[in-house]
Amino acid sequence: MAILTIHHWRDPHRGLGELRRVARRQVVFTWDPTHRPELWVLEEYLPEIREMDHARFTSVTEVADALDAHTVTPFPIPHGFTDGFQCAHWRRAECYLDPVIRQASSTFAQLPPSVVEPAIARLRADLASGTWHRRHADLLGQQSMDYGYRLVIAGG
Repeated sequence: MAILTIHHWRDPHRGLGELRRVARRQVVFTWDPTHRPELWVLEEYLPEIREMDHARFTSVTEVADALDAHTVTPFPIPHGFTDGFQCAHWRRAECYLDPVIRQASSTFAQLPPSVVEPAIARLRADLASGTWHRRHADLLGQQSMDYGYRLVIAGG
């Protein structure tokens, strides 16, 4: 099983081949960089995350092909999800203000403070003024969102 890790591998295709070699069944939890919509934080505050993630994530189609997967299942993120990966707080924008929460996400952790801090200051101001809530009122009633996370299953 590989959980949000293959984007950190030097050679994802080789690593996926090794998964097939050593395991009868393979399960990969990953993100599809071609999926829309994207998390609002990428559009409005940190497009640098988009650039970084689009450059390092292997498309879900490539992952599925490399594993000869029989199942690719969407993973909508529930609004109260407690895992700290990047999109986990899609409905709880105030969580991104917490530096501990941001450090749990490799994308935030890999960006320099000179990029992250001004973006977080804009988010803090938008939350304080109510701008974020007005802009994303449609999200506040959603129970889950599909931001492109996928469970890819191969083997028997």
